[in-house]
Amino acid sequence: MKGKEFYVVIERDEDGIYIGEVPQLKACYSQGETIDELMQNIREVIDMCLEELEEEETITEFVGVQRVIV
Repeated sequence: MKGKEFYVVIERDEDGIYIGEVPQLKACYSQGETIDELMQNIREVIDMCLEELEEEETITEFVGVQRVIV
């Protein structure tokens, strides 16, 4: 599945660590001290998630992120 595009939602925790999640893949997330480190780590995790993807599972379509003010 080379060349497949995935989106990474990135947050930063209270300790300054970047946490990334790929909403298109179940339980596909990683972290890093910098965004560059996070992106390197998340690429490795995406590869692992794709390897473990079961036949009946599908990759969901990423629609977007919206801001909500409450």
